[in-house]
Amino acid sequence: MPIIFREPGVDPRRELEQLQRRMDRLFQGAFGLERSPWQVGVYPLVNISEDRDHIFVRAELPGVKAADLEITIQDNSLILRGQRQIPTEEKQVNYHRRERESGFFRRVMALPARIQADKVEATCKDGILTIKLAKPEEVKPRKIEVKVA
Repeated sequence: MPIIFREPGVDPRRELEQLQRRMDRLFQGAFGLERSPWQVGVYPLVNISEDRDHIFVRAELPGVKAADLEITIQDNSLILRGQRQIPTEEKQVNYHRRERESGFFRRVMALPARIQADKVEATCKDGILTIKLAKPEEVKPRKIEVKVA
């Protein structure tokens, strides 16, 4: 059994969190990035999958209305643009934590294969946007028959 020596009163998890904060500040300063709650992560979160005939993009968009979305195909990229609006409180409140933000977003995703732009379907249900992109015949896998010589 290995023996691990620790300084008394040192919490390794706390040390790692402090190191992570320092690294974040270092990279923000090096690249001139200003960090706001809206920019903390990538929005919206997406899953991209495919089967033989289609590419599927599923995006989490809670609280976003279909009328506030714009979906564009350009070259080999899918562009999602929209706006998330969160109702404001009628009276003055003091926040203890505010992680839900509102505003405009734009996400550009490279598609893994060419698609037929005229055969794209998009549906939004329960805060999940599903985009179904049809692949052209020439990019679909084909089984090649081996002939006996």
